[in-house]
Amino acid sequence: MKKLFGISILLIYTILSASGIAQGQNQDRKMSFTVSMDQPASHYYQVEFRYDGITEEAVELKMPAWTPGYYMVLDLAKNVVGLEVKDGAGKPLPFRKTAKNTWTVQTSGIQSLIATYNVYATRASVADPYLAENRGFISPTGVFFHVGGKLSHPVMVTINPWKEWKQVSTGLDPVKGQANTFSAPDFDRLYDCPILVGNQEILSFEYKGIPHTIAIEKPGTCNREKLAADLKKIVEAGTSIIGEIPYKHYTFLIMEKGGGGLEHLNSMAVFADVSKYGEADRDRGLLGFFAHEYFHLYNIKTIRPVVLGPFDYDRECLTNMLWFSEGGTVYYQDMILNRAGFLSRDQYLEGAAKGIGSHENIMGSRFQSAAQSSWDTWMLFFNRAENSQSVSINYYNKGNTLCMLLDLKIREASQNVNSLDDVMRTLYQDFNKKRNRGFTDAEFREVCEKAAGCSLSEFFDYVYTTNPIDYGKYLAYAGLKIDLTPQEPAISYLNKTMNKRSFLISIAQNPTELQKKVLADWLK
Repeated sequence: MKKLFGISILLIYTILSASGIAQGQNQDRKMSFTVSMDQPASHYYQVEFRYDGITEEAVELKMPAWTPGYYMVLDLAKNVVGLEVKDGAGKPLPFRKTAKNTWTVQTSGIQSLIATYNVYATRASVADPYLAENRGFISPTGVFFHVGGKLSHPVMVTINPWKEWKQVSTGLDPVKGQANTFSAPDFDRLYDCPILVGNQEILSFEYKGIPHTIAIEKPGTCNREKLAADLKKIVEAGTSIIGEIPYKHYTFLIMEKGGGGLEHLNSMAVFADVSKYGEADRDRGLLGFFAHEYFHLYNIKTIRPVVLGPFDYDRECLTNMLWFSEGGTVYYQDMILNRAGFLSRDQYLEGAAKGIGSHENIMGSRFQSAAQSSWDTWMLFFNRAENSQSVSINYYNKGNTLCMLLDLKIREASQNVNSLDDVMRTLYQDFNKKRNRGFTDAEFREVCEKAAGCSLSEFFDYVYTTNPIDYGKYLAYAGLKIDLTPQEPAISYLNKTMNKRSFLISIAQNPTELQKKVLADWLK
């Protein structure tokens, strides 16, 4: 017994020692980037990646093939130029390209590596890095490598701005005491936080004690006080839907020349001219744009289909649910504008009619369902073919309409007790917070039917097929009517025929008490 006891003590000591060594090695493992931009006119970023505490025989350096939220394979590795890899002592390390976005470095016996490379950045897009003398926009998926199998590792980033630039704006957490240095708990968060470098003007406001930063590249004669106040109203209306704010700080990155907008968990990157904000008729359109990207912090970032996070950065992530994740966000941008006082009931109904016509009055509505449009987005959205208008639809447009109908159905079926808001809150709490994952198509339907208290088979048939939608039935739930009069001449394509309609929506006479309540609670 004594001998066995001694062996046991020795075994325990050995295990604990090994565990301590492993923990020490893990604690010593660090990853960091330094990004410089000495000659912005050249359009090249200079990037240094340092990886300390290596234990692998070989390390894969991988550049994402796409940017989450932008459903197109961009092959961002194509912009990497002049890669060199050395150990901590400056000795070159052998490496070779083993996939179109992967470089494998031999690291046997090496504790540290330093990879230096240039990134060519000329596309003014929210999904690509850009560098010129007007701005530096770091779209992280196109600038930062990750180590294969180490996406969950913490990382630090230091930005060295061009000498003429004074501001660095991002949703990343700043590191105290280190200028222009930021941290991310993992690479998913790093890839979700674009960085704007330039001379942007900084505005700010607080909501419920949470700081919100507005970085504007070209403010011009913008009414700064009004813009900040209006954005605060958007934040208030958007967060009140879910009832919880999942970030500690938020940054609006507003650039002047380029294209599009892209959502992030605690920031947005948009191209929007706000130089005359407060004096232009287009203010409401801008606020809708901002509301859309803002509400995405819920719908698609935290309330998401199961394949949309954690991501596979090497290939497409296919889902049937973009009609809800994107089209539903179009719906909620208008709900936010209405609840914040920027969009009247009549203005919403006028826009809803135009929205229905945008997908019903094209031949594509006879060929492609909302679910199929979502699935095929990698082929048919940014890569549209000459015949796309005739054989496909836009899931933003039809998804917006479908979410309106779904909201009205839930309100009517539950006697106006529940709404689509309840679906959103349940998905946020039950899947994002409790299960730490997204939802499947079946789980989404289950949550919707529970809120309605009945089967929604007819509605989901509209999602997955091109069957005609009974608009009159669904709009009547709110005491509304719709003009479905066919317009001549009929339009034909292949074996399909259709007539355009105005889809004008108006208030019906003699609504029931339930219809009055649904309309009053739905639209202010």
